[in-house]
Amino acid sequence: MDATTIVLLLAAIVTISLIIIVISQMREKARIERVRKMTAREDLYNRAYRLLTEIPGQYLTADLKLLLLKRMEDTCNELIMLKSDQPVSKWLEAVKQTKKQVLDNTDHRPPVKIDSPEKATYIKELLQNLFKMIEALHKAGRIDTNTAKKNLKYVLFLVHKTHADLHVFQARDHIRQNQIRKAIHAYHLASMELGKSKDNPLAMKAVKSFRTRIKELEASIVEGKTDPESHETLDREWDNFLQDDGSWKKKADYDD
Repeated sequence: MDATTIVLLLAAIVTISLIIIVISQMREKARIERVRKMTAREDLYNRAYRLLTEIPGQYLTADLKLLLLKRMEDTCNELIMLKSDQPVSKWLEAVKQTKKQVLDNTDHRPPVKIDSPEKATYIKELLQNLFKMIEALHKAGRIDTNTAKKNLKYVLFLVHKTHADLHVFQARDHIRQNQIRKAIHAYHLASMELGKSKDNPLAMKAVKSFRTRIKELEASIVEGKTDPESHETLDREWDNFLQDDGSWKKKADYDD
């Protein structure tokens, strides 16, 4: 074998080795990218699932539920294309069943009382994550501008509602302890929180009702007695604030 042949043979071996190395690197890079995409989409699914199951039932409108379910459904379809080893088919089937329940108005989730600063902070965190998710959906072109604006505005209202919830429950505790002036202050704070959602008619009706409650409490200080029945009535109305606003509508004509 002459020198030229040997050189050509060695060059071929080196070339083939380089090709094998490049192909191996490309495959490894593709594998890593696939794992990265699957991890990212699993995270998106889990975050949407967490929001759907942990945000208080009274906060989730049908529109918000469908947005979250659409996010979960799209993510499941992407995971199937990526050939994820997670039980994605079961996830997708559960999403479709829940979606049908929402459309049939049979998806009922329990309300949650915001009766501690820790709970209020946690729910506020969930709502902030929901806000970011809606923004991301809009930026990606998955929802239109009107849908995004409507739901973002509502989520901001829910943040204010969360703070108001906490003040209302604090006011209730003060009333039970006959600390009327502290209760008045708590209702003032609740009114101020909902006052931040001036473009929400339901929030404004609640603000007027809080002001009426404050006047009643102020009068009770002068008279030296409180009306437990009046407190219980407004408590029930507030607990059902987002489920059925009929009782709040009746209070819309109260003077400021």
